Amino acid sequence: MDVVADRALTTRQTVARIERGDPRVAMGTWASVLFALGLANRLGELAAPAGDREGLALEAERLPKRVRLPRTARGNP
Repeated sequence: MDVVADRALTTRQTVARIERGDPRVAMGTWASVLFALGLANRLGELAAPAGDREGLALEAERLPKRVRLPRTARGNP
């Protein structure tokens, strides 16, 4: 843990907070630790909507169940 903290330019205590999932750790610090661990390529996946199953399910619930087009849009005057 000391090596990761040194490479990420942070403290061992901060790395321990990241390991516990402490939401108060700054995103820049999270990114620095990911770079130190060689996982920076996964940083883009952090907020990728396609990987958020719960968010996608909630969004699907908000979609209208049935859509009716106005008569003029259907081709009937």
